[in-house]
Amino acid sequence: MGIRPGRRLGIDVGRARIGVAVCDRDGLLATPVETVPRAEATDVRRILELAEEYDVLELVVGLPLSMSGDDTPSTADARAFAERLAAHRPVRLVDERLSTVTAQRGLHQAGRNTKKSRAVIDQAAAVIILQHALDHERASSAAPGATLP
Repeated sequence: MGIRPGRRLGIDVGRARIGVAVCDRDGLLATPVETVPRAEATDVRRILELAEEYDVLELVVGLPLSMSGDDTPSTADARAFAERLAAHRPVRLVDERLSTVTAQRGLHQAGRNTKKSRAVIDQAAAVIILQHALDHERASSAAPGATLP
């Protein structure tokens, strides 16, 4: 069966910034879009604008879990943010363990200073979250993660 057709936004929720990525209509490749400042009045609105602009099937939000799979202090924050989005668009929560670490490592290996590249790291983490979700769906023929009601 493969992957469901349609673009998706990948979202890396942080305390200060939200990384956003998008994939192509065939669900093959995730690419960075932008970093949205975390601000109660505008962050959800901006992500919904991007969802409209890219005409996405769903939003794929990374859920930060510990290495053992337990909740972390950031898990509740990411869930609450995803619920705000789910009031407007379909949302899937996916495990994002190591996405930021992987993004930082990749940028460091490319010669980028990670302290000066925080916004880029957030976008790279969103790319990793979305690409893992796409790869999982392609391999298993099952949508990744869990849907929010």
